[in-house]
Amino acid sequence: MAFSYLEAVIGFLILMYLFETYLDLRQHAALKLPTLPKPLVGLISQDKFEKSRAYSLDKSKFHFLHEFVSIVLEVAILGFGVLPLFWKRSGEFVQYVGLNPENEIFHTLSFLAGVMIWSQVTDLPFSLYSTFVIEARHGFNKQTVRLFFLDILKSIALSILIGPPIIAALIVIVQKGGPYLAIYLWGFFFTISLVMMTIYPVLIAPLFNKFTPVSLFFDILDTVLFARLCCNRCFLCIGSHDA
Repeated sequence: MAFSYLEAVIGFLILMYLFETYLDLRQHAALKLPTLPKPLVGLISQDKFEKSRAYSLDKSKFHFLHEFVSIVLEVAILGFGVLPLFWKRSGEFVQYVGLNPENEIFHTLSFLAGVMIWSQVTDLPFSLYSTFVIEARHGFNKQTVRLFFLDILKSIALSILIGPPIIAALIVIVQKGGPYLAIYLWGFFFTISLVMMTIYPVLIAPLFNKFTPVSLFFDILDTVLFARLCCNRCFLCIGSHDA
């Protein structure tokens, strides 16, 4: 009897889910303890500790639900052969729009676009509940619904702008890499990492966060000097434009 890699992958995913759930249950039980941990005595008040504990418990409960739905979807997608079917349909879509379905770049981009849409749709209810119920309940969110969906649209636009060139280059490298494929891939990802680290704080992060210039106060300057960092500008980052 041939070894079933599909069943092995599904089994591994379920085992990982059970193990991570076991760890989460231990953490959840620890969060239920009403007494302030000894290392924190004198550092924070009991009132702040209770607020932090209530917030963590809410997030922990929501995490259990989110992870359960995620593993059910993953197992169903693998078990019912959704990915091969989706790959076939993405090729048909490429042909429908007048492109060559045999072109691996077009076919792959069509497939990944569909996966991105699916991920956005299935994760949207959880994101909405986490942001506008849990975070708002504990006073950690003042983001409007408009900005929430605007950030999603920005993320999709960035994926459309940045993703296709990277995916296309990756496919070409795999096709023509030959015996030095591993080296070429390492060089490619290393270059991408350097480029993203350079442009992210300058071009991408300001699209989602507000950065306000602040002066280098003595405590900040001491930290910079202690860490031996090169720093001539300092910014206050606010996670949401409405926060």
